[in-house]
Amino acid sequence: IDEYVELADSPIEEIQLAEQIDIELTGFGLLQRYLDDPLIEEIWINRPNQIHYFSTSGHHVDVVALSQESIQNLIRRMLRHSRRKLDRLTPYVDADLPDGSRLHVVIPEVTREYWAINIRKFSKRRLSLEEMVKSGTISETQAQILSSSVKSGKSILVSGATQAGKTTLLTALLFELDPSERIISCEDTFELSLQHDDWVAMQTRPASAEGSNEIGLRELVRQALRMRPTRLVIGEVRGAEALDLLVALNSGIPGMGTIHARSARGAIEKLL
Repeated sequence: IDEYVELADSPIEEIQLAEQIDIELTGFGLLQRYLDDPLIEEIWINRPNQIHYFSTSGHHVDVVALSQESIQNLIRRMLRHSRRKLDRLTPYVDADLPDGSRLHVVIPEVTREYWAINIRKFSKRRLSLEEMVKSGTISETQAQILSSSVKSGKSILVSGATQAGKTTLLTALLFELDPSERIISCEDTFELSLQHDDWVAMQTRPASAEGSNEIGLRELVRQALRMRPTRLVIGEVRGAEALDLLVALNSGIPGMGTIHARSARGAIEKLL
C-alpha cells in the first residue's frame, strides 16, 4: 500500500488512493459502493462493463470498466464467506454475503455466454407490525389480526410475488413472539434477521463436486422437528419440504413461512 500512496500528489489524493486500495483488498471492488448504498435494493450484472441496479428511484444502468475476468474474481471472493462452490459441475449457486445480502450466480453453459449475477440486499432495519402500519403497508386492523394469530399459536403462510416484501412481513410477525418461544428456521440462504434469544437458524448445503453430501430444505425440516421447536419457520416453501411442514403442523407445532403465489388460494393449492 505504501508504494501506491507514494504516487499521490497531495494529502487528499493520498487518502482517496488508500481508501481505494482498502476496498480492493478487503471489499468487493467496483461493487462495494453499490453494496454500501442504503437506497439500492438489488444489483445485477448480465455482461462485462455494465452494472444494473434498482433503487428507491427506479432501475438504473451504469457503464463501468469491469471485465469478465474481474467479475469472476469478485464472485470467487464473495463465495469465500459461505464456502459454496461454483464450477461446471455446479453452474449456479445461492449464497449469503457478510452483510446478509443474498448472492445468486449462474454461469455457462447454463447461461449463453457470460456469468449472470444478482445481489439482493436486505434492509438492516427490522420493521415491526406497528411500523408497517405507520408506513401504510398494512392497516391497523390487519396488524391486530396478524398479531393475535401469532400469539394464539396459529400457523401463517405469507404469499406474494417476487420482491413483494414476504420476508419483511415474516420477520415482523416473528417479532410478535414471546421471548419464551423457541424458533427453529430453515432457509436456502440466511435471510431472516431476528433479535430473539432462543433461535437456531439453519441453511441448506449444496452437493459436493462428487454429487454427494447435499443437505436440502426437506432434511433441515426433519432435523428441526428433533430440536424441540415451539415455532418452525421455513424461509420459502418450494417443493418436497411442504410435506414435512404439513406433518409438523399436524403434530401441533405452529409454523410460519413464505411462498411464491399471487393469492391466498394459489398459496394453498401450491402447498398441497
